[in-house]
Amino acid sequence: MAPKRRPVPLNITPIGEGQATSNTIDAASEANLEALQKKLGELDLDEQQRKRLEAFLTQKAQVGELKDEDFDPICELGAGNGGVVNKVRHKPSGLVMARKLIHLEIKPAIRNQIIRELQVLHECNSPYIVGFYGAFYSDGEISICMEHMDGGSLDQVLKEARRIPEDILGKVLRGLAYLREKHQIMHRDVKPSNILVNSRGEIKLCDFGVSGQLIDSMANSFVGTRSYMWKHLEQEVGTGVEGFSGEEGVGGGALSE
Repeated sequence: MAPKRRPVPLNITPIGEGQATSNTIDAASEANLEALQKKLGELDLDEQQRKRLEAFLTQKAQVGELKDEDFDPICELGAGNGGVVNKVRHKPSGLVMARKLIHLEIKPAIRNQIIRELQVLHECNSPYIVGFYGAFYSDGEISICMEHMDGGSLDQVLKEARRIPEDILGKVLRGLAYLREKHQIMHRDVKPSNILVNSRGEIKLCDFGVSGQLIDSMANSFVGTRSYMWKHLEQEVGTGVEGFSGEEGVGGGALSE
């Protein structure tokens, strides 16, 4: 039997050029953390949101390089055409994460392109965006490690209510606006399963397709999800949410389906 391949990181650690060798934050990582905190100062956050984001960034800076052998599975959170999402524990840090596994046999050149495209996720720090720890490639699978949202997806809300409360829609729209205004990212697959909630009442977007190459590679293996038209969301809530304009709404019709 061939020896198991060592995972190939899909990103550089968010704490600088080199990889961390322990859970101690060195001078370089402290400087990077300060830079991230400065960026938070440019966002319209209340004190609670700011503290939660700073706590997440501090934890993330201590995680270091992600490796397959460093995870203990806890349970499966969901599965679909695009792969499976597991709840896992990162043994070195003790953090509970959501790990999305996508099986793809891809050439090194394609893998490298995905590496470059996924790095932007490290810069997406918002109360309305699921936190990103990093990603790696091992044995034909891409692992994308994210913040664990213990309330699941908005699907559950839709099962109990015919209409989503406007305050929830407002948070979704602010997440869409953040992606467009700060990172020029247009979320084109907004649907209930890509909107997650937690026990603290936070609403966050995930799976917003920053890697075109990853999307293309998956399209060769899986049937894509149905597209949603923006006009449905406009009919549902209009454009009266503060700070929102129709430009943020591409794909938003998922919320009213």
